[in-house]
Amino acid sequence: AKAMGDYLVVGVHSDAEIEKHKGPTVMKEEERYAAVAACKWVDHVVPNAPYFTSLEVMDSYSCDFCVHGDDITTLCDGTDCYQAVKDAGRYRECKRTIGISTTELVGRMLLMTRDHHKRKSSIASINNEDLSTFSSSPSKQSPETKISHFLPTSRRIVQFSEGKEPNPGDKVVYVDGTFDLFHVGHIEFLKRAKALGDYLLVGVHEDQIVNAIKGSNYPLMNLHERVLSVLACRYVDEVIIGAPYSVDNNVLSQVYKVDIVAHGNTPSLPDLNDKDPYEIPKQKGIYVEIENPSAELTTAGIVDRIIKHRIRYEERQARKNEKSQLEEKLEEEKLKTNLI
Repeated sequence: AKAMGDYLVVGVHSDAEIEKHKGPTVMKEEERYAAVAACKWVDHVVPNAPYFTSLEVMDSYSCDFCVHGDDITTLCDGTDCYQAVKDAGRYRECKRTIGISTTELVGRMLLMTRDHHKRKSSIASINNEDLSTFSSSPSKQSPETKISHFLPTSRRIVQFSEGKEPNPGDKVVYVDGTFDLFHVGHIEFLKRAKALGDYLLVGVHEDQIVNAIKGSNYPLMNLHERVLSVLACRYVDEVIIGAPYSVDNNVLSQVYKVDIVAHGNTPSLPDLNDKDPYEIPKQKGIYVEIENPSAELTTAGIVDRIIKHRIRYEERQARKNEKSQLEEKLEEEKLKTNLI
């Protein structure tokens, strides 16, 4: 959308507005406002944006046109949310990214298999039939599921990367992590890390090492998805794809000379050899701890939200299926019209 113009205004709906027309949200509205504001292509965020996009709303923010993905978005009564904009010739479309959606991620979360004994009261009733409408991801505990095959092209990685290098004398800060289900807690952490220096280098761990250390279906997002999520954050300057879990001398000097290694002030899981992954930067005296921004919003917390509201998400999926059937019907009618 940003590539189509010069200044990008993004309207974000409130929880109540989404609940009315679509179904329950995963993230709370304040979390979503902050997440969109942190996206490096966004110039202005409009909170509590109406679900139906009117010309009056667009004009109030001096917008020339409106951009949406190539799927139909409707109000609860079936009305096209962008009909007025389309009629005025001020509507443009961009391709949706196949394999990336809230529904896809919800499916992966519901297929979590670790710690079932700890959550029997909340997820014991989940079975394959319940999940038949969701995409899924694999684990050694759940071999019948499949992985996400989303793979970015080199062009897409270049689009997300700014190619910026540190200037002479810049203080380089390094942080690393899984950054799974990239959320506002990650964003605030990266913002605080960037404030420690001039250039923020972020290491994103590969899928195999994350799964070996965390188990179950983690990570829920594959390496490519997680890397692009981190690269889209305005506080990040560069990413190491598949960074080692332990910060070694190669990390500290091979890409750029790292001045500070930062981590949250919560205990980190040991490496596979049971060693502290930050042992070397601590020995070098360049390790700094950052106050964790929020104990409430974590990847595990998001999974718990999904599990808690499973039935409501299944209802939302049913509505999405109805919408898909409507799209097919419209395509058939369009085809018949063209034939006539």
